[in-house]
Amino acid sequence: MQRGFQLGLLLLVVQLFQEGLGNIPAVTLAVLGFNVYLYMFPAAPLLKACVSLQHVYKYKEWRRLFLSPLHHVDDWHLYFNMVSLLWKGIKLEPSLGAAWFLYLLSVFFLLTGLVYLLLQALLTKLTEDSDPLLGFIDVFSHSNECAVGFSGVLFALKVVSNHYNPGGVTYVLNIRVSNRFASWVELVLIYLINPGTSLVGHLAGILVGLLYTVGPLKTIMETCAEFVSSDVTIPRPSSYHSSSGASGYSGTRRGNSEEPRHAEDSTTDHTSDYTESYIAGLTEEEQIELAVRKSLNQRGKREK
Repeated sequence: MQRGFQLGLLLLVVQLFQEGLGNIPAVTLAVLGFNVYLYMFPAAPLLKACVSLQHVYKYKEWRRLFLSPLHHVDDWHLYFNMVSLLWKGIKLEPSLGAAWFLYLLSVFFLLTGLVYLLLQALLTKLTEDSDPLLGFIDVFSHSNECAVGFSGVLFALKVVSNHYNPGGVTYVLNIRVSNRFASWVELVLIYLINPGTSLVGHLAGILVGLLYTVGPLKTIMETCAEFVSSDVTIPRPSSYHSSSGASGYSGTRRGNSEEPRHAEDSTTDHTSDYTESYIAGLTEEEQIELAVRKSLNQRGKREK
């Protein structure tokens, strides 16, 4: 695939070497590498990979459930999602164990897409009912969006991470938030500041995470694992170091399912005034803030 200069991809490589490849857990590194590979050599064009109720349910294109999380709109979309995966994997994978972390990623990978479709079906029903109380949300837009990106899985992982560290705090755009509410605050703030991201996709991730932490999903997964192998070790993670990062610049992007969203039309990240070393050295919440600033600057330029 022909691409121009990929600053986001370059910064991701810098970030990986800053962390040290030997310090990155195996499953996390493998999943990250697979996402990068599919960005460089996509399995399908974005319009054929994005997931929506119309394409999956109406046209029976079920493969989109597997393609959508692994495809990204542009290099910045990939960068923020993969850096978020990197930090979450470094925290969660050693605590849960590589096998369980891979199992968890696989289940979240599939369930976020299914929950996303259920939410779109609900929004479609609300659109038909024309509820005036929902005027503050563009329900029709969300019920017809077609999304790609790994951020649904990342939001689910964030819920799990915060569940095991309930007393910690997260800074979302410099706002100090308890880990218990961080995912919800980030969901709302990102939607208000950057409506180009998929509110439904992020919400689906949060709901899947809650199904695991306070719902029946973990028990079901344990039962299935024990059925497959009686020697399986169920992880009992203890509280680890305080989680102070957000879920990354939530990367699920949405677009009209009928028209392609070009990279320049998608809300991307970082201003050109910052050097590569400066960007790569930022914390996750600082990167989110910088990404939002870039998004607002771009929006202002388009309006002029």
